[in-house]
Amino acid sequence: MGGRNPVADRAADLLERTANPHMMSMSHNAFSVSPGRPARPVESPPSAWRTLPLDGRFDLVYEDANGAWSNRSLAARELKLGPGRTLLGGIDARRGGYRGFRVDRIRRLTDGATGERIEAGILDRLLARAEAQRRADALRIRRQTHARRRATRPSAAATQTM
Repeated sequence: MGGRNPVADRAADLLERTANPHMMSMSHNAFSVSPGRPARPVESPPSAWRTLPLDGRFDLVYEDANGAWSNRSLAARELKLGPGRTLLGGIDARRGGYRGFRVDRIRRLTDGATGERIEAGILDRLLARAEAQRRADALRIRRQTHARRRATRPSAAATQTM
């Protein structure tokens, strides 16, 4: 009996989707098609990962899984909170591409804007910065919306002359 094994295809698809759920947004999208399989919508499993936008430039002293330390420059984009680990994601100047660094392996973080060096409580500082940026963005959006509404309302002087 030649042909495809639907059970094996489903198992392979499930394994592919659950191996790295925090990478789902980068590896699967509306245009993803696996070779040899018909295109079908990709259903993302409920993710335990939460992503917070975070902008900034940081210099890191990072310890990799083998215990080797390195200096990195990062244009931060996000903080990913997941089960058992948190990643600081952004563009790594050394590698020239996106990279996620485990926050628990960052030994020193230097803020590129202020020059402040942080060696303890790094996760708390990053979370506080992400929250401050979220609040500032929300305030900016509220002010822009309010200004647009004022600009589209007819002025009191214009309504009196009619």
